[in-house]
Amino acid sequence: MEPVPLLDLKTQYAALREEIEPAIAEVVETQSFVLGPRVERLERAVADYVGSTSAIGCASGTDALILALAALDVGPGDEVVTTPFSFFSTASCAYKVGARPRFADIDPETFNLDPASVEGVLGPRTRVLLPVHLFGQCAPMDAVMQIADERGLPVVEDAAQALGASYRSADGTTRHAGAIGRLGCYSFFPTKNLGGFGDGGMIVTSDADLAERLRRLRVHGGRQMYEHQDVGWNSRLDALQAAVLAVKLPRLDGWSAARAANAERYDLWLDECGLVAAGQVRLPRRHEASTHIFNQYTLRVERRDALREHLDRCGIGHSVYYPVPLHLQECFRELGYREGSLPRAERASREVVSLPIFPELSEAQQRRVVDAISDFYR
Repeated sequence: MEPVPLLDLKTQYAALREEIEPAIAEVVETQSFVLGPRVERLERAVADYVGSTSAIGCASGTDALILALAALDVGPGDEVVTTPFSFFSTASCAYKVGARPRFADIDPETFNLDPASVEGVLGPRTRVLLPVHLFGQCAPMDAVMQIADERGLPVVEDAAQALGASYRSADGTTRHAGAIGRLGCYSFFPTKNLGGFGDGGMIVTSDADLAERLRRLRVHGGRQMYEHQDVGWNSRLDALQAAVLAVKLPRLDGWSAARAANAERYDLWLDECGLVAAGQVRLPRRHEASTHIFNQYTLRVERRDALREHLDRCGIGHSVYYPVPLHLQECFRELGYREGSLPRAERASREVVSLPIFPELSEAQQRRVVDAISDFYR
């Protein structure tokens, strides 16, 4: 039998080849590769899509986070409160501007930040709250924004995995992930729901002054060549990436809907196998206020590592996001965390496994995945 890949970018590209190749050829013909009108058009399109007034393209999702903190003047002596259960850049961005991450524990059901834990780690050095919309589902933003507003703290959303997700607040308003706090950061890494042909990122905001500063910071701190108001970075979005992403953006909602349909099918079939009732598999929980666009479909499972070996033998793609929580990474040892400091994140890192969920995944492929998991526990 053919293996089931964790992600199949070739199939997506084949469906878009006739639009993408002319868009790339046009960039090559003009020989205009960095920023420029194609990037500006994509920035306007993303800003309109998420409901922000400005979008600023940059070189990666990691740079988006660094630039966002820099634009807020976060620096030495400051702390950024965030989650330990995320990709490395969520915490490393604080180091890159001279600050330090401070970790709060997670909700064991959604894997997102637990607001009660956030309250417990706030201190006089806290400068920013940095929630992550993990796996494509928004963090509990009503509670996060309330904490931030009470303390006068800006919120920077790490929405790298969540472009297209939305959150319905208690007042009935619905907003896109990334457009709720002061700044929102996206990644266009190829594995994302909206992925380019390499690295790329974007920051959105409705603060005109911050937007202007971000445009300077991404180009060595100046809006005009050889005149620098800040010491910035070289972090510009390539026109080639913008051309590819502009073709893909109108398909994003359809792809997200296909991922959600695949997730519902997994839920049904895994439940029918008796794995949920037996406690061997715990399905992803959807928060009632958030749509879930399933950048990852992540289970909690018994005997995770043995299951992974079995899936390897069956040719089933899978991955673990994330096997070592950030507070236990060697490079953050100086922060003073140890085993047991954040037990819910630590337990999640031992139990989670993510399955193929890409939009083009067939029912037959999904059945193979579910059968392989069922066979293991049988």
